Amino acid sequence: MTTECNQSSFEFHGLFQRKVIAKFDGGNITSDAGILLLREVEKRTGIIAGLTACFSDHRDPEQIEHTVQELLAQRIYGLCLGYEDLNDHDQLRADPMLAVAVEKADPLGENRRQTSDRGKAMAGKSTLNRLELTGAEVRSGERYKKIAMDTEKVDGWLVDVFIQSHSSAPSDMVLDLDSTDDTIHGNQEGRFYHGYYGNYCYLPLYIFSGGHLLCARLRRSNIDGAAGAVDELKRIVRQIRQVWPEVKIIIRADSGFCRDELLTWCENETNHVDYVIGLAKNVRLNKEIAEEMKSAEAQFKGTARPARMFKDFRYQTRDSWSCERRVVGKAEFMEKGPNPRYIVTSLSPEQMDARGLYEDFYCARGDMENRIKEQQLDMFADRTSAATMRANQLRLYLSSVAYMLMHALRRLGLKDTDLARAQCQTIRLKLLKIGAQVRVTVRKIWISLAGGYPYAEAFAAVYRNLQALPLRC
Repeated sequence: MTTECNQSSFEFHGLFQRKVIAKFDGGNITSDAGILLLREVEKRTGIIAGLTACFSDHRDPEQIEHTVQELLAQRIYGLCLGYEDLNDHDQLRADPMLAVAVEKADPLGENRRQTSDRGKAMAGKSTLNRLELTGAEVRSGERYKKIAMDTEKVDGWLVDVFIQSHSSAPSDMVLDLDSTDDTIHGNQEGRFYHGYYGNYCYLPLYIFSGGHLLCARLRRSNIDGAAGAVDELKRIVRQIRQVWPEVKIIIRADSGFCRDELLTWCENETNHVDYVIGLAKNVRLNKEIAEEMKSAEAQFKGTARPARMFKDFRYQTRDSWSCERRVVGKAEFMEKGPNPRYIVTSLSPEQMDARGLYEDFYCARGDMENRIKEQQLDMFADRTSAATMRANQLRLYLSSVAYMLMHALRRLGLKDTDLARAQCQTIRLKLLKIGAQVRVTVRKIWISLAGGYPYAEAFAAVYRNLQALPLRC
């Protein structure tokens, strides 16, 4: 029996006397109508437009069908909607709803130059791939790879977006640093085995301030986890202080960033940056809090509940530190036994006591790990399968911008709603994945949203919040 490869209809189990038959004949129907909300966010933030300014286009203007901004928007909106691969765009390019978001004047693609492209308003995977394949400089005679990214401009622009999101100068801010593993499975440039993570991976560095992403740097994994952190902080702090010279900045990170170079740079009077950073435990540190640990153990035995005490003391390593510094030790005893932890800080006891410094301030850095998880999993930052580091850095930038757009939707559109603290995947499923029929006429684009959509009230609330904001582009 031969296999029917081009099946046109699908008959399912009947409903009483009625047959249930499905066909792909609904016309212009989309499953991603919620992209309209992200388009409104873009109109009020100019995030994608700002990223476009970091690229130079060397193509012949007479031959261009897809502008750089349209190509970037198509990739970024695709990531927001859950389409992580370039291959997905060979089908997505025919979606009129995405074409509307990308700002295509001909959302049905009826007037494309090539007959084979008609009905597909947007770019295919090969055209989009040219963004990744173009080098830092476009060689003369190059036929296809002509859209060059300026990484320095992108790095500066990420910080500009953070600054522009504030209506007034903040009195203080926390910069959270962290690195994570990005597993790779091919022979990509920069491929190294990392003993701690137990696989071949990259080791990207992230810097956040609250939910705002300020740095996403792809790095090889054969380095110290703190490598390059000072250089990134130098440029970020300098850029922030040019706008807000009086803002108080505190660096927060785990023990992987406890390096004398970073601590010394913060302590330099010209930088005026404070830090609260984890400190790896050792025999000398454990000895410092031995009495507190005994007291915590006694309290645990009396209550059968975890007990913790804190000690504030001065400490200096034997070789690696250039000076003595304030250290806070947590002496905690749990069912599994002692659990000592330490942080080093430039803040004085008068500014913040030991318990508050550890429990209220340092432990709050766990929220950054949630932001990285969103970036890696929900926005597909781990799709670094291109051959070169430059191409993979571009992919990391694109996923970063997709996150920034989703965070802007959360910050501006979802304010004062039940989804105000929802993660990107939840926002995608509840607000972006909406079925709709799209009808294009000479004067209007009609979008008939699914009548059974269960979050219509949340959609309306987001719409009202965004409409109350001024347009930027």
